[in-house]
Amino acid sequence: MAALRGVDLRLDEGDFLTLFGPNGAGKTTLIRILATLARPTAGHVRIGGLEVRQGTAEVRRWIGVVSHQTFLYGDLTAEENLLLYARLYGLPDARTRAAQALQRVALGHRASDPVRTLSRGMQQRVAIARAVLHGPKILLLDEPYSGLDQHAAASLTATLQEMASLGRTVLMATHDLEQGLQLASRVAILSGGRLAHEGRAAGLDAAGFRRLYMDVVEGGAA
Repeated sequence: MAALRGVDLRLDEGDFLTLFGPNGAGKTTLIRILATLARPTAGHVRIGGLEVRQGTAEVRRWIGVVSHQTFLYGDLTAEENLLLYARLYGLPDARTRAAQALQRVALGHRASDPVRTLSRGMQQRVAIARAVLHGPKILLLDEPYSGLDQHAAASLTATLQEMASLGRTVLMATHDLEQGLQLASRVAILSGGRLAHEGRAAGLDAAGFRRLYMDVVEGGAA
């Protein structure tokens, strides 16, 4: 059974698209494909005009990814993880960049702690620091608020707002209708592997969008 079917989506520079959908709708699969973590069996994916299959290494320099996997090494400290990624990206002044990224997610005081000793929420915060470390043009997020406490969630929201103000392109999958709608310039609903709705977020209120979401999802399941 295909996880995605006929998805046709274009994001312009500076768009903030929030992707909604029930469990099993295909959100994670779509983000994994865009992040070059999975290969589609059909169709084309282009990022910055480059076919992803042909320019994986270059594309990965343009994107930052926050997913269910942290892509962190448990036996390394938070700082060591970020230093490793900074060097992989060829960033100058790696130690300063790593320190700034940890401060951004309010974990500067845990820089020397092995990641495996951190709570799940703290590990997610280090993963967010990793994702934005190299100043990516595109940020892909799959349920990034999962496991975050109120303070960490507010910090993530501020980071995403900063990314948007800098003209970065963001695609975020979330179950949180209100949070997702608050940040988005565009919204989309994925249901049954198909793009069931896509449009501008301006003018949408949470209650009205919730009704639309339920109509789309329940209609798709009928």
